[in-house]
Amino acid sequence: MITSYAQLITVAGQQPEPQRLLFVFCRAELSDDASDSEKQRFEEGCGGALSPVVCVDKSPSDVATFEVLQEESRYTGQAWDIVFVAAMAGRGGIAPSADEASQPLNMMVEKIRLGEVSGFLPFNRQGELVSLSGS
Repeated sequence: MITSYAQLITVAGQQPEPQRLLFVFCRAELSDDASDSEKQRFEEGCGGALSPVVCVDKSPSDVATFEVLQEESRYTGQAWDIVFVAAMAGRGGIAPSADEASQPLNMMVEKIRLGEVSGFLPFNRQGELVSLSGS
């Protein structure tokens, strides 16, 4: 069981086939018609909906630390609260290309939009693995 970003990178490197990591950065948002209690919970850091704002695929060596990933995310100019991560295995000793990762990354974005996040690792801005209710 993966419990940290560093462990994710280590486990990715130990797989029999080279990996490509898929990242979807999301911002927590509150709907315009939110109730007062929903607004209060949101202000306390709970509730709301996660909306994808940026997605990217990387080799584990490109983002070997969470700090590197976080720094790269700053270049997008998009604020984010949670990043979801998934891994994609290569074959025949060759890591998946960015082109091969495109469709799975788009599917990941769509699943997140639908609230289907149980198959992904969610990390907060501090690089801590978080538990999301309903995931």
